[in-house]
Amino acid sequence: MTQQSPVTRLSEAEAWELLRSSPVGRLATVINRQPDVFPVNFVVEGTSVIFRTAEGSKLLQVTVNERVAFQADGWVTDTGWSVVAKGTAAEVEDPAERDRIEQLLHPWVASVKTHVVRIDVDEIDGRRFVFGEEPERDYTSG
Repeated sequence: MTQQSPVTRLSEAEAWELLRSSPVGRLATVINRQPDVFPVNFVVEGTSVIFRTAEGSKLLQVTVNERVAFQADGWVTDTGWSVVAKGTAAEVEDPAERDRIEQLLHPWVASVKTHVVRIDVDEIDGRRFVFGEEPERDYTSG
């Protein structure tokens, strides 16, 4: 009897659907050869991930190094999923576009977040997991 894999790769459409369903994700950047990760609430528009930020580390890092990764995940009792999107981040400069996005995306933290950042995703990958006990190891195969 063959056991079904506890990890399955998602289609691109499934990955986008799950990413849209998550209220919070993590922005991953590297600056001066040091990795950093920031939790953010976000929205998905088309093939872009958009978040708001204040002056500071997140804004500085996407300004210095526009290539970023963005990860979100979710789970219930016995299953979970994880999606990683990679792309180019840039601050939204157009005032009308920024105003429109600010109406869609309200900060979770009680702070002023006047900068809007859009990640244009060029690569997305996702996995679905079935949780369970570690299977017995087969010590007979080399």
